[in-house]
Amino acid sequence: MTPKPVSATADVRLLWITENYPPDRGGMAQSCDRIVRGLRRLGVEVDVVHFSQRHSGVRIEQQERGRLIRCEVGEDAAHATNLAWNVLGRSTVRFSRVVAFGGFLPLLAAPSFAAWLGAPLTTLLRGNDFDAGIVSPRRGWMLRDALTRSAAVGVVSRDHQHKVASMFPQPLVRWIPNGIDTAEWTLLEIDRAKAQQWRAQCVAEGRRVVGLFGHLKQKKGGLFFLDAVEASHVAGSLHLLIVGEIEPAMSARLEALSEDVRWTHVPFVDRFELLPWYACCDVVALPSLYDGMPNVLLEAGALGVPVLASTAGGMADVLGTAETALTFPPGDSYGCVRALEAVVELSKSELAQGGLALHARILRDFEARTEAARYHEFLVEPASTSSTSATPRSAATDGVSAGEN
Repeated sequence: MTPKPVSATADVRLLWITENYPPDRGGMAQSCDRIVRGLRRLGVEVDVVHFSQRHSGVRIEQQERGRLIRCEVGEDAAHATNLAWNVLGRSTVRFSRVVAFGGFLPLLAAPSFAAWLGAPLTTLLRGNDFDAGIVSPRRGWMLRDALTRSAAVGVVSRDHQHKVASMFPQPLVRWIPNGIDTAEWTLLEIDRAKAQQWRAQCVAEGRRVVGLFGHLKQKKGGLFFLDAVEASHVAGSLHLLIVGEIEPAMSARLEALSEDVRWTHVPFVDRFELLPWYACCDVVALPSLYDGMPNVLLEAGALGVPVLASTAGGMADVLGTAETALTFPPGDSYGCVRALEAVVELSKSELAQGGLALHARILRDFEARTEAARYHEFLVEPASTSSTSATPRSAATDGVSAGEN
């Protein structure tokens, strides 16, 4: 997919509204930063409004190809929204499109800002925005209002594409999966050395290391996974490596595991400090009950680490919908147990082959430059959102099909 040259986008300016942007941590902030940087590299002017918990008042920073407008968020959402509008309302900048990048305040503010600025609205949904928002008694109205007012909607999984298009027939709904910069996300020898040292000190000979990464919220299936570990016949052959935030219920469940199960918990670390921990793993587990498209899946795959995963949300788009030795339908306890047992039964070379196949697929279809080109086509090129229809519409990105890894 080849984007238009910079000269063709010189008159395009996006207003990007988010509450997840660096220096914030987490996958949402990483994704937002990656997409904005990718668009700017392609010549698009992007002004980012960041509703931030870290800053007071309003701060405006001029950046290459756009501004960064930091706006404080306290207890009063209306106050934060009006502070942002004070800046935008007096500006002479003309925006081509207003983009809401998920979250509470962007979905609340962007429809009004788009109307007042006379610009079309595009809503970009991450996994939890739709899964939780559409059934929320308190905030569901906000999501529905934003989607009804949107000219276009971007989602990160085919599952959400179908769900959104079925409920909101007017906007164009485009599937644009997450990407990863494989040039910067790579293992160094020092990472491998740290991994070997930790395994030698902490993991008994013959045990397979199964990693769980990120903020392990309820939807990520952590408790479900621990139950499956204990129900399996291979619990004594596993060492669980949990890297990131865990909720109190999961912490208590870890403490209650049988003595056969060995585990290590590493508190939240910055993204590039994760690299040696990925290198420690024989497989990375993503047992999500429902999900969007986890960055952890792409991070593991880009390093050639095989994954044991449910086929929830966008994981099916990467791994395929057909069950394999290491995949299972979301919430399927028997399937998860079977996959855990396969981790032990498969040889190291068989596991490695799975990791290499996933690595090749990430390089082919989910690289950050490919992701940026897709967003460029969706947000910048007028043909992407020019037509309307009275029936549900959706459009998949070119050149990506569900794999059968």
